[in-house]
Amino acid sequence: MTDAKSVENIESLLKLSETLEAVGGVLLNGEFPSENFCFTSVQTDSRLVAEKSLFVPLIGEFQDGHIYIPSALEKGASAVFISKKTSKNLLDDLKNQAVHNKNVAFILVENTMLALQKAAEAYVRKFPRLIRCAVTGSSGKTTTKEITASILRQKFNVIATKGNFNSETGLPLSVFNIRSEHELGLFEMGMNRVNEIGEIAGVFKPNYAIITNIGSAHIGILGSRQNIANEKKKIFTYIDSFGAAFIPKEDDFASFLEKGVKGKVVKYGIDCDESVKLVADEGLLGTVFSVDGLTMRLSLPGKYNFLNALAAIALAKELGCTTEQIKAGIESLKMLGGRSSVKKGKFTVLEDCYNANPDSMEKALDLCKDTKTEGKKIYFLGDMLELGEKSEEEHTKTGEKAIHSDADMIIFFGSEMKYAYEKAVEIAEKKSSLADEKISSVRLIYIGDKDESAISDAAKEINDFAQEGDLILLKGSRGMGLERVLPLIGMGGES
Repeated sequence: MTDAKSVENIESLLKLSETLEAVGGVLLNGEFPSENFCFTSVQTDSRLVAEKSLFVPLIGEFQDGHIYIPSALEKGASAVFISKKTSKNLLDDLKNQAVHNKNVAFILVENTMLALQKAAEAYVRKFPRLIRCAVTGSSGKTTTKEITASILRQKFNVIATKGNFNSETGLPLSVFNIRSEHELGLFEMGMNRVNEIGEIAGVFKPNYAIITNIGSAHIGILGSRQNIANEKKKIFTYIDSFGAAFIPKEDDFASFLEKGVKGKVVKYGIDCDESVKLVADEGLLGTVFSVDGLTMRLSLPGKYNFLNALAAIALAKELGCTTEQIKAGIESLKMLGGRSSVKKGKFTVLEDCYNANPDSMEKALDLCKDTKTEGKKIYFLGDMLELGEKSEEEHTKTGEKAIHSDADMIIFFGSEMKYAYEKAVEIAEKKSSLADEKISSVRLIYIGDKDESAISDAAKEINDFAQEGDLILLKGSRGMGLERVLPLIGMGGES
């Protein structure tokens, strides 16, 4: 994750003594000269290791990263963490290597994941003047982070999460990109287990933090929206009297989220800030609005993206950004591919398949329902992953939502989408008896696989049905790879 090229010929990100103290580690190669200790990047993937990298092998459910230590050493790793929990044979072999290697620091720790986090926490402490900002939420956090970063860069030298590197490993790796020239750090925090936000908030200790919403993403793991709110709220733990928590006013957990916040609480949303006025919702073209009378356009479509922008604007104003800087940031925004991206060519495609959960699925369907088009509307919907025991219920709700969202054809794609398909078929058959021609005439297709053959089948259905000028929505979890259909329908490169 860290960029070794940008830190060549500089001192180690952490000194040997700082590292050992932070991680509670022990050198396996005895009297390793502290002056020889130097790492300028940190990696958990041996394929990304470069000269002077610290390699942190992780132990997962199916694989032990310690087997890749030889590969990391060949690529120039200058330090490695080693877990006491790795197999005895591996540990014995690594101890033997350490004895005969005085150029690489072999550091034994209890848990390599925890050591990575503790080392990152120690590294962040080296930048006491850094303004520390963070974003979390069930949906929209990466988009909100990108909008916020675009605005804040007009005033500050900003270091921000690349992509959505926001997990228990992603966040620590991201903060190792902080350098002395940076004035503000903006990091995204995600979760897919209990206390993950708590752990990574402890690494970065944000003094300003945005929660985008409390939805049902990962509800299969956390069990309820209340539990999700409990976890997301942990991002506010380190806010002091000089910091601020930014909370969506219309979220039904807003009052809960603000309880116990030690700093300022700022509610954001439509009509929360009198200086921000909605001028026009232009559907897929985005939103036109004004701040202190200065008009600007957010190119991302949908009310939900406007709300994300309002969160970013609230934080920017709190940090002293001018109206002109806000406008420049909003209008220079460049988003990640697959997130509310509108492609124009033979068809108009709303590509929103970087991630999906019930909340973001509903928002995308609402946007397409409200979009005026002379052509037909085709929805290509993929599984929403990580819903656990709630999956059938939530996909069934999606089927009901989709059939009422002004579609002409809906392709339900993936094993979990069968529940959505079955519900849509049930509703369409009932409505046909009530002479509801629109719903009963929707073409409903189910494709249960997600391999290349299944993508080809989906593309054939679209190509056979669609005509020039039609609107096509791609919405599903990242693991479904819905974007693979684009080149097959002649939309591979247009935007």
